Amino acid sequence: MSNLQGKVALVTGASKGIGAAIARELAARGAAVAVNYSGSKAAAEKVVADIKNAGGKAIAVQANLSETGSIGQLVESVAREFGPINVLVNNAGVYEFSPIEAVTPDHFHKQFNLNVLGLLMTTQAALKHFDSRGGSVINIGSVAAAGVPTASVYSATKGAVDSITVALAGELGAKKIRVNSLNPGMVETEGVHAAGFIGSDFEKKTAAETPLGRIGQPRDISLIAAFLASDDSYWVTGQLIKASGGARL
Repeated sequence: MSNLQGKVALVTGASKGIGAAIARELAARGAAVAVNYSGSKAAAEKVVADIKNAGGKAIAVQANLSETGSIGQLVESVAREFGPINVLVNNAGVYEFSPIEAVTPDHFHKQFNLNVLGLLMTTQAALKHFDSRGGSVINIGSVAAAGVPTASVYSATKGAVDSITVALAGELGAKKIRVNSLNPGMVETEGVHAAGFIGSDFEKKTAAETPLGRIGQPRDISLIAAFLASDDSYWVTGQLIKASGGARL
């Protein structure tokens, strides 16, 4: 399938996990993909190498999106290399669980600075280089926006992402830019492994409560992202799309 042929996509936080899967899927469908990373240079270069080995086009671009001063240069380098942007996937994010008694300003700002402010400022910068014919912004949210015990701050960031999505869909529609939020449930990624969730009672409980009987895989999310990136979803904007196998959380 080549329904993204000729399009340019910037995927933030794309060195691993969901972001890497989305970058590979968009490239496989013909898009030139900028793989943003913060600290995982080798992993980002591996994603780029995989894309190129499969006949696609990709570059790795470093920027820590929690430091807003680096965002403009990131977007400008993508536009300089590939031309006007058609697709922005705001995937970069961080999560930390903490009971309310342990919440600190640092815990709050670490997550909000990347998950919310970084997303807003990256979108703002990308719009200056978007194709004049419009395009697609895909915000990677979470079903945790509904509220997860011991994750009040993280849940709040993803609730903010949902609100931003709806607001920007209304604001940018006149420019033919669609904005949607893609909200996964638990997905097996490097971060989820590192957090100790895989094989835990929490994972087993989540799978048991999921109508489709398992937790997600990165490809489950990347296929939906590819649809939202393509012109096939031209009449879809302002939507909060749960991708959780039916699990509510």
